[in-house]
Amino acid sequence: MLKNARFLISNTDHKKCPPPTKPEFAFIGRSNVGKSSLINMLTNHKHLAKISGRPGKTQLINHFVINDRWYMVDLPGYGFAKVNKKLKADWDKMIRNYLTGRENLTAVFVLIDSRLPPQKIDLEFIQWCGQLEMPVALLFTKADKQSHSKTAENVHRFLDEMEKLFVEAPEFFVTSAINQQGRDELIQFIEENVTEWYGAN
Repeated sequence: MLKNARFLISNTDHKKCPPPTKPEFAFIGRSNVGKSSLINMLTNHKHLAKISGRPGKTQLINHFVINDRWYMVDLPGYGFAKVNKKLKADWDKMIRNYLTGRENLTAVFVLIDSRLPPQKIDLEFIQWCGQLEMPVALLFTKADKQSHSKTAENVHRFLDEMEKLFVEAPEFFVTSAINQQGRDELIQFIEENVTEWYGAN
């Protein structure tokens, strides 16, 4: 059960992140995928992660500590943020260094807009994670915005693309920040991984 969540620290350098003494779960996706809303839904906290109508609001590595047992990390989005090339390059480097440099990183949750057909930028990012053998799980967002059948169709199309890249598709969850769809299943998945992490450390 997710009992409490609190903001810990923001920075641009993975070396300044909190000590790797707790399992860590990172959330990342395209700039307008609904990441902040999902984080707030998971934590039952309306203002934990900052929500903006302007893509690219998250510009730092944001650490939250959950139940004093694990870290939730809100990463800058990729894709549509209207920023200059140098800033984008700095963001890309920051994210890459974080993802490859955190020894306690237990899972990377890649958020996918369930309303859309498979997007090249999402597939390329997940393939990059796979090449580095990062533990990836998929979170399909905004499932409340359309019919169940349309969501299922887009999810299956995306998973079909995953099976072209990997031996088997990653773990996935269909979510909605509005009606809390997928919340219990996702929290259970995280808790199982937290327990496993402490058992191995």
